[in-house]
Formats: sequence, structure tokens, C-alpha cells
Amino acid sequence: MKNLSFSKSSLHYGWIVVFAGCLGVFACIGLGRFALGMLLPSMGEALRLSYSEMGFISTINFVGYLLSAFLSGFVASRFGSRKLIFLALFLVGISMVFISRASGFLSVALLYMLTGIGSGASNVPIMGLVSSWFKKEKRGKAAGFIVIGSGFGILLSGKLIPYLNSLYPESGWRTGWLILGGIVTVVAFICLFILRDSPEQMGLSPIGTRATASPQARALHRAAASVFRNPVIYHIGAIYFLFGFTYVIYATFIVTCLVKEWGMPETVAGNFWSWVGLLSLLSGPVFGTLSDKAGRKAGIITVFAIQMTSYLLIAAHLPGVFLYLSIGLYGIAAWSIPSIMAAVVGDYVGAERASSAFGLITFIFGLGQITGPALAGVLAERSGSFSGSFYMASAAVAVAILLTTLLQKPSPGSTVSKTSPN
Repeated sequence: MKNLSFSKSSLHYGWIVVFAGCLGVFACIGLGRFALGMLLPSMGEALRLSYSEMGFISTINFVGYLLSAFLSGFVASRFGSRKLIFLALFLVGISMVFISRASGFLSVALLYMLTGIGSGASNVPIMGLVSSWFKKEKRGKAAGFIVIGSGFGILLSGKLIPYLNSLYPESGWRTGWLILGGIVTVVAFICLFILRDSPEQMGLSPIGTRATASPQARALHRAAASVFRNPVIYHIGAIYFLFGFTYVIYATFIVTCLVKEWGMPETVAGNFWSWVGLLSLLSGPVFGTLSDKAGRKAGIITVFAIQMTSYLLIAAHLPGVFLYLSIGLYGIAAWSIPSIMAAVVGDYVGAERASSAFGLITFIFGLGQITGPALAGVLAERSGSFSGSFYMASAAVAVAILLTTLLQKPSPGSTVSKTSPN
């Protein structure tokens, strides 16, 4: 395919890559993962799934996501991010289409595991492209705009699925899987057409005023050979683990808490969750840009402070405006940490190894997402309230803030010289 040419006065192609990346995250995470919560009740009723089977369907999806996220960075470095993203998104779309024809638990579980594999194998290289197309002081902003795709997915599924269920009471969930799978498949081809693995393929330089690593710094990155032997990456991974552990507790149990403990009708509680999706559209760009301007540490600590406040407000069961404040704070910070983390790994390991490093910390982050709800659920069952679970999340965030303050600065070799802006 012939490359398009972009003059210095026109929009840099890196922002076109960001647009395609946002579409990709909308497809693989917003629809491939977060739409399940809207589809599961009617599908479970139609297929006579037990609660344990419903839970296993969600778990097996995330197992697939973890496995592919762990490997996708290395696959992308060998075969190219663009090709991997297309194939992975295509897998997500086709597996969702086939779920629309599923007849029982086993077929849904196997197909949804494939959806998870495709989601992880597309999300990691999409976020890894940030380090190739953007220099250090622009990476947070770029990643921030990419991650808001998840919020758009929540908004679409939250409105579309109830509408389809009202039109087709018996088969609305099948139509939902079919339409969403079709959308993901279309997005796969859009990404194939738009994405490029590096600005050099377009005859361009990365966006930003700072140069990429000097030859000496590049040698240092290569000497660090494998991200598995870089202790800083594990430090970052521990922080990301605590984010996964805590944010998913709120996401999993807030609606149940509002219904069971606050006495809200499910429709009202569901509307609150829709507001989270809407507010989350601001989270990535705002805090990603903050991390570019004020530094990664400041950005991460600010987000964690907001989230800890949100968890404490709901844990204390404060009435009225404090409930709205808790939900609002959670929404505006929802996707901030992933956007900053995508920038952080590029700062530490350089563009060449960013996808591999992001894949590793995403795997660690995923372990947090698995353990958080499990522990929170056990605690809530034993205590009869979700307050203890939210207090636990607050304490874990406090540990994450401490770990962030101890994070060492990246090597200054990655910002040695200046070049003209692109």
C-alpha cells in the first residue's frame, strides 16, 4: 500500500494512528470485554446458565487475555504491530459473531476465551505504538486519547443492548453479539488500513521536541536485553497490579452495592454506571497530559489520590452528595493509569521494547484484576457488607502511592538532545 505524504504544516500522521488506536481499544476492550456485563443476564437466562457458569465465562475470557497480553509484545516486535493488531481484532470480531449462534455453556466459554486472546493481543501492541510515534513529553497525552475507546464501548453497549432486548425479547442478546462482533470486524480492517508500525515507514519523525535515545542510551536499553531482567519494570508492574486489584473491585461491586445496601432500583444504579462511562472519556487525555507536564510520578499519585477518595466515600456509606462524588471521582480517573503506564514503559525501556514491557506489566496488572474481586467478594460475604472491601481497596491504593514515590527516574540518556518539532 502506497504511503501517504504529510507535510510539516499538516496534521502529523501520529495523531491518525492515535485515532485508529482509540478505535482498536473501543473494539477489543470496550466491546470485547465490557459489553459482557450487558449481554450476560439475557444470555444466561436463555441458555439456562448458572451463576458459577456465568462467572467462569468471564474468568476464562480473562485467562485468554492474560496469556496473549504476556506474549503479544514479543510477537509484535518480531512480526509487526499492525499485522498482529489486525489479526487479533479480527479474532475478537469473528468469535463474538459465533457466540451469537452458541447453544450452550461450553461453546460460549470456548469462543469467549478466543475473544479474550484477541483482546490482549490487540490492546498491548496498540498501546506500544505510542512509544514509537511519540517522544517522551507527548506520550501520556497520546495514550490518554487512545484509552478513552473503552468509555465509548461502555456507552454504546449500555444503550444498544437494552434497546435490542426490548425489540427482540427472546433473541436480543444474539443480535447484540452479532452487531458488536460485526463492528469489531470492521474496526480490524480500519486499523489495517491506517496503522503503521513506525513513523519511519511514512518518512516522518516521532512527534515531540526531544530526541529519542542517543546511541549510548540505545546500547543501555539493549544491554538490559530482556525486560524480564529489568527490576524497574517489576516495580512498575507492582504499581499496576495494585491499580488492577483496586479499580476492578469498584467496577465489579458498585452496582450490586447500590442495589443491595443503598436500596436503589437496578435501573437507577445502572444509570450511575453509565455516568462512569461518560466521565471516563475525560480520564485518559486529562491525566495523560498531566503526566507529560508535571511528570509521571505526579500524574500517577494524583490519580491514585482521587481513586482512594472515591473508595473511602463509598466505604463510609456517606449519603447524598458524597455518593455522587464517589462515582464522579471514579469516572474521571477511570482509564488514567493505563494511559500513563503506556507512556512510562517507553520512558524506561525505549520504543523498541515498549510493547514487550507493556505486555509484561499488563500480565501483572491482570493478576490484580483476578485477585481483587475474589478477595473483596469473600470479605463482603463474611461481613455482610461491601464497606470492608472498599476500605481494603483504599489501603491497597495507599501502598501504590508509596511504591510510586519510591520509583526511580528513567535514564537521562533518553532525552539527551533536542530536535526540531514535528
